[in-house]
Amino acid sequence: MGGFSDYWENKILDHIFGKGSYTPPVIYVALSTADPTDDGSGFAEPSGNAYARVQTSASDWNAASGGSLDNAGDITFGQATGSWGTITHFALFDAVTGGNMLAHGALSQPKAIGGSDTAKFEAGDLDISLD
Repeated sequence: MGGFSDYWENKILDHIFGKGSYTPPVIYVALSTADPTDDGSGFAEPSGNAYARVQTSASDWNAASGGSLDNAGDITFGQATGSWGTITHFALFDAVTGGNMLAHGALSQPKAIGGSDTAKFEAGDLDISLD
């Protein structure tokens, strides 16, 4: 299960307590070969070999319940043309490249992605909680 990053926690708290405004961004799902940590300093995104973050919209997520939510449908990355390494974590960002990390979490099972592999989170498998 994934949790919010320091950046997102601060943005939401500032918004709730009238210290700033916040507009929900387009959310992109990213993969990482290391634990990003809450401050994003450990994020290690694959590079090259047809890797790209996957854009989502509000309809791609189920409504929150009990302090968490999950993906409503499959989130599928493009087919790898070479190695992306062993994926151990995911992260959510507010940009297709760079940007601010919003949330992150560990995969239940690390997965080596090689040429012609396709990474996918099946519906309900990408869980995010407010911690």
